[in-house]
Amino acid sequence: MGLFDIFSKKKKRLSNPVDLSILGSDMHSHFIPGIDDGAQTMEDSVQMIGEMQNFGYKKVITTPHTMSDYYRNSSETILLGKENVKLALKEVDISIQLEAASEYYLDFDFERKLKEEKLLTFGDNYLLFEISYMNPPDNLFHVIFEMQLQGYKPVLAHPERYNFWHKEFDKYEAFVDKGILLQMNINSLTGYYSISTKRIAEQMIDKKMISFLGTDCHHIGHINLLKQVVFEPYLEKVINTNTLLNKNL
Repeated sequence: MGLFDIFSKKKKRLSNPVDLSILGSDMHSHFIPGIDDGAQTMEDSVQMIGEMQNFGYKKVITTPHTMSDYYRNSSETILLGKENVKLALKEVDISIQLEAASEYYLDFDFERKLKEEKLLTFGDNYLLFEISYMNPPDNLFHVIFEMQLQGYKPVLAHPERYNFWHKEFDKYEAFVDKGILLQMNINSLTGYYSISTKRIAEQMIDKKMISFLGTDCHHIGHINLLKQVVFEPYLEKVINTNTLLNKNL
């Protein structure tokens, strides 16, 4: 019995699944093959994006990692990869709309990128970023302020997954107070990442702090989890809060 099975027995599940088509767009995934830890082949990409269409999504904004010392992607490599995926989707008559941005890692070189490059955004100049799972960078709010000065609207990826803030909920509230938008991974509600991650995600939903829901889909296992999470009461609750911006993308 897996972690999800154990936890789901302790919580009442919905009788009818949540309709993900209500969201319209997914804005966090890794569907361009071979450039990060997401899809590894074009077949992977096509299979997963086809499943996203089956869920009812009309648009997928895929967001490969950009890291200076590991996934050294650029706007050019990402956009070229997106076009190749679009061609593959057309060949098999998958009609979902595909766009691309990036999930930027706040590392030693990010400030230079911010000053010298035009970064890939989605929607209304939203800029998706992530930080280390070990500890937050000392200059976190300084860098976020620089993003805002340049006209970007910062979106912190999966804040519920940063364990170092799980006992300091006021840190999440500080982000919202500073105009930083929070993107939650839908699969966090399954307990897949950890039970404490699930609880923090639920707490943020209770306080109506979530602006975007993303699948953060890397592989078919994440797709399979999405087929289970649609029975989670808190997924229904966050969609009904009317705080989500997915449908406007």
